[in-house]
Amino acid sequence: MLYKQAITLRSLMHFNPMKVMCTWLMVLIENVFMILLPLFIGYAIDGLLKQNMQPLLMFALILLGLIMVSVLRRLYDTRVYGEIRVRLSKLVERNLRSSVVSVKDARLTMSRELVDFLEEDLPSLISAIVQLVATMIILATFHINLALCVLGSGLIILVIYGLFHKQFTRLNGALNDQAEQQVHVLSGQPFAAIRTHFEALKRCEIKLSDTEALVYGLIFIVLFSAVLVNLWMVSGLIDPSVGQVFSIVTYSLEFVQTAVMLPITLQVLSRLMEISQRLNQPTSE
Repeated sequence: MLYKQAITLRSLMHFNPMKVMCTWLMVLIENVFMILLPLFIGYAIDGLLKQNMQPLLMFALILLGLIMVSVLRRLYDTRVYGEIRVRLSKLVERNLRSSVVSVKDARLTMSRELVDFLEEDLPSLISAIVQLVATMIILATFHINLALCVLGSGLIILVIYGLFHKQFTRLNGALNDQAEQQVHVLSGQPFAAIRTHFEALKRCEIKLSDTEALVYGLIFIVLFSAVLVNLWMVSGLIDPSVGQVFSIVTYSLEFVQTAVMLPITLQVLSRLMEISQRLNQPTSE
């Protein structure tokens, strides 16, 4: 009997930890540049109004640095995570060698979602956390109430997602159960069985989509309310410059864009936890 190595996000990172950490470092550098953009746009606006070109040149240098790091990271990421995908596919195939073809095919496809998370979703999560912290710090430099407003809205959206976490896990499990049957259903089954399979698949996808629509509708209500409150509080600042108003509005809107990444990533993690459990479960011969 072959030893079945557990498949988790942590075990995937151990395939090549130094290269993975290098991609994370580039993500952090990229985010430093992105965080500075709205602030230096504000400086550039105020500088141009005073006929001072130096802030504009600083903004151009930051923009150039961001472009260079972004391009290099994506070139590097493709090679690192492509190698991890190959090693993962070999591991999954070995662990599922005695499984039926339908289950093996579905789980090989699902396993790639774990690497997709490391390559795409995890950098987005790192970006979101860094930008959220930086946004609150920068807003606090203008007025502490601006930062407290966005912090409060961020905590509320985490509570909203927490109320639906179990439902997301259950719905993803039902969707994956149906996906594991697909190859078997398409292999010589009568048309009625094929139609029943795709109808069941459609119902799973609709239930998942409806839940997502409800959750993200509530989340956006909270986030845009925070932006409106911040805009209202700008009127209470003492003689704000045009650049300061621009920066406050931009960082408030940026908070909306980044804060929504938290529940999106949590939802993906709910699905990946279910997939990891499925990949590590014994299957029938």
